[in-house]
Amino acid sequence: MIYLDSSVVLAELLAEDERPPDSLWDDTLVSSRLLEYEVWTRIHALKLAQSHGDAVRALIGRVALLELVPPVLSRALEPFPRPVRTLDALHAASADFLRQRQPAIQVATYDMRLADIASALGFTLYPLQRP
Repeated sequence: MIYLDSSVVLAELLAEDERPPDSLWDDTLVSSRLLEYEVWTRIHALKLAQSHGDAVRALIGRVALLELVPPVLSRALEPFPRPVRTLDALHAASADFLRQRQPAIQVATYDMRLADIASALGFTLYPLQRP
């Protein structure tokens, strides 16, 4: 199971130089409901909703989205081993919640701050290729 960060989804949708391998999309993907909001906010900011909307819906439709349930929100209020931004705290708390149910979860992200927090929490990072 792979916890997917919005940086990976946006890299795929926007055909950036840093793109995940095709094999990533064959795995079981899960993320916080935040993923949907982060991706759509960025797509709208770039004025790409008309040209990329179907691709956004299709890609997000392949991801199991975890709601921000009270245990996740409670964990986000607790300290982290490194300084953390609000949305990263919510993603890390979501991944931590999932790990309690599925220990073999990897985190896929291009966001170095989130990768640092995930590593500090003991998560294995999904091996993403860099150009």
